[in-house]
Amino acid sequence: MQNVLITGSNGFIGKNLNMALKERNFSVLTFTREDDINVLTEKVIAADIIYHLAGINRPLTDDEFVCGNTNLTETLVKIIVERNPNVPLIYASSKQAEKDNAYGKSKLNAEKIIQNAVEKSNINASIYRLNGVFGKWCRPNYNSVVATFCYNVINDIPLIIDDPLFNLEIIYIDDVIDAFVGHLHNKKSNDIFYDIPIKYKISIQKLADKIIGFKSSRNNLTIDSVGKGITRALYATYLSYLPPEKFSYTVPIYEDLRGSFAELLKTSAYGQFSFFTAKPGIIRGGHYHHTKNEKFIVVSGRALFRFEHIITHEVIEFEKNSSNIEIVETIPGWAHNIKNIGSNELIVMLWANEVFDRNKPDTIAWDILYEK
Repeated sequence: MQNVLITGSNGFIGKNLNMALKERNFSVLTFTREDDINVLTEKVIAADIIYHLAGINRPLTDDEFVCGNTNLTETLVKIIVERNPNVPLIYASSKQAEKDNAYGKSKLNAEKIIQNAVEKSNINASIYRLNGVFGKWCRPNYNSVVATFCYNVINDIPLIIDDPLFNLEIIYIDDVIDAFVGHLHNKKSNDIFYDIPIKYKISIQKLADKIIGFKSSRNNLTIDSVGKGITRALYATYLSYLPPEKFSYTVPIYEDLRGSFAELLKTSAYGQFSFFTAKPGIIRGGHYHHTKNEKFIVVSGRALFRFEHIITHEVIEFEKNSSNIEIVETIPGWAHNIKNIGSNELIVMLWANEVFDRNKPDTIAWDILYEK
């Protein structure tokens, strides 16, 4: 088992990296600002790889930048050179190192210390200049506009947008962690600067609109395409800021003598999910579609699916129950209904390939005879 040392392990990136390494069965050593600097030496000696994430970015005075970013890096590198010169070092720097400000200068000076040790002492070091990292456990109102927007929207705090058209370049925490963990398998290289391969660009206004849309989805039941790319990353981040009392929410349920019906989730491109119940002997459906498709699964009970071709009047039947889960599809041009033939309540889950449009429903009533 390899020992991995993380400085700044209590920070946003540190917490995520710590968990990722433990998931892969690495032994994680930590160093935080609460630790005495004297314990750093023994941890560096014990380490097989070091992630230097510790730093200061919101100090009370500029002197803290020098102490937390430059001086700590100098101390760490000195220990590595003297006590464990072969240990790989990965340093989380910042794009601010390219700018003329106190924070950027402190990060740039830390980079120079590492580069000097590479040249003179041949240590194995890699530097990432990160910018706009977002994801779970990032502090709102601190150094991430994504975190701040998520927190504010959830807590009904107005968003302040000075330049809505300004384009942000942001990086998702999982992509940072993937790149960092990849160094566990990298051989020593002549390259010192590395980059996160996946970056996203988005305007401030579009970012705000997406996050507001995530909140609205609980009311209108319409969710964005949250399965890939930046929207997937932003949605996961948004959810991570929900307080426990908001982990669940209700949806409208429509009940009558037959049973109940509820729409659960709608998408702009991939249809919608719903469910219905039916009491014993009750028939639901009795219509056909020209284009619309539905897929049904019996979750509980016994159901008789009956189809009738609207031109030839051919009739077919399928009996399905919850002990043998199968999908029953509606076919364009075939009328269909579902009867509860069990003694208990029938519960059926369904997906439709399009969101129901009351102005153009593609749902035409049709009587299907059960006795021929």
